Amino acid sequence: MKKQFWFIVGSQFLYGPDVLDIVAARAAEMAEKMNASGILPGEIVYKATVKTDAEITQCMKDANYDDNCLGVISWCHTFSPSKMWIHGFDLLRKPYCHLATQYNRKIPNEEIDMDFMNLNQAAHGDREHGFIGARMHLPRKVIAGYWQDKEVLEELGAWMRAAIGYDFSRKLRIVRFGDNMRDVAVTEGDKVEAQIKLGWQVDYWPVGHLVEVMNSVTDEEVEAQYQSYLDRYELDTDNIASVKYQAREEVAMRKILDREGAKAFINTFQDLYGMEQLPGIASQNMMADGYGYGGEGDWKVSGMTAIMKAMAEGLEGGTVFMEDYTYDLEPGNEVSLGAHMLEVCPSMAADKPKIQVHHLGIGDRKDPARLVFEGKAGPGIVVSLIDMGGRMRMIIQDIEVIKPILEMPNLPVARVMWKPAPDLLTGVRCWIHAGGAHHTVLSTAVTAEMMKDWCEIMQIECVHITKDTTVEEFKKELFYNDIAWKLKNL
Repeated sequence: MKKQFWFIVGSQFLYGPDVLDIVAARAAEMAEKMNASGILPGEIVYKATVKTDAEITQCMKDANYDDNCLGVISWCHTFSPSKMWIHGFDLLRKPYCHLATQYNRKIPNEEIDMDFMNLNQAAHGDREHGFIGARMHLPRKVIAGYWQDKEVLEELGAWMRAAIGYDFSRKLRIVRFGDNMRDVAVTEGDKVEAQIKLGWQVDYWPVGHLVEVMNSVTDEEVEAQYQSYLDRYELDTDNIASVKYQAREEVAMRKILDREGAKAFINTFQDLYGMEQLPGIASQNMMADGYGYGGEGDWKVSGMTAIMKAMAEGLEGGTVFMEDYTYDLEPGNEVSLGAHMLEVCPSMAADKPKIQVHHLGIGDRKDPARLVFEGKAGPGIVVSLIDMGGRMRMIIQDIEVIKPILEMPNLPVARVMWKPAPDLLTGVRCWIHAGGAHHTVLSTAVTAEMMKDWCEIMQIECVHITKDTTVEEFKKELFYNDIAWKLKNL
């Protein structure tokens, strides 16, 4: 599918046909040049210069029902009376961005006259346009600046990626191979509310069905999958049978997910009926190809992993399912070590991952093959989506991924080490106050701005832990958010 974003420009008949012709020509030129910048992840399509309620309403209806349209960008070259936009905005169900810009960068000293002023009224028109957005409480992104500036285009590109995530979310199906880990609270959640609010369809498929499909996988299919491992990774084990068993698991899981149109899945070590191994490299390799995953049945983190991978397409860096495991609390140099039993996506690997087979102390099954590597350093975020009962909350924390400070020769799993903002101990306190899960999505590709834009589009609560966050102010923000969301739902 083409990732298109419709550019709808506001004007009116007051200024005559010559002005409207100029507006249309400039709008088309702006779309063409913004697309040529190479910064945007989707194509801006100049759709129309709208002058009436009927034109605007029809554009918004068309946007809603065009699967190629992932969002609407509006701008007012001239003054566009905002009452004309009410019906259209009331119908719009696609992500919306208000680009507050103007065609010319500078005021021309010699050329400026009343004709110029009538044509170039973006400062005037965008304020009228902004009022109706505020009056109608529209979820929206407002970007201000000159349309050819890199910073403006980067901000627009970040919003586009959030809109891509919205479109992906509305169509997302998640397969649950078994249920979540027994007695764990944070991996629970309201699946009906998730489908209403986020679009996710979360379906259960018995582990026995997965085993049936595994048993139907041919030796040729297993061999082909095994060879693909050798093409991607470094073989560092003599236990080829374990690696090929993982290949059989992966072929079967892909068949089920592809059959169901699903892009994310979960499993748990407590529900492996009929399986010899917990999927390790099988899950990791699927994540490398864009599937979402959640350990211990955590379908929320599975869904977010898939969404953020879709948002990150074409960007440098990795996006992975992650779990906080342990801290190094050396004063002044505190860091967090993240890993999982097996399943961390190799998109974060600093070097070529190694295929190894080691004992797994839980699950009561045979030793599984997995990818072992260290995470690549760089700035990033960790994200947690939790169910607060009546609403979803997203917690975002800025981090700096570092090269692990220890060799850890007896820890044969993928591992990532990072310094959280503003520091580990303050960050931990804020994370716990917010109810953040131990499972997260860690990304050095997706930014906090993109995730905040996604939350705005999805209309869910969002809190952000940054270098400037204090526990006291963060607790106040959570308190005020609780009040605001309760009042909103009265």
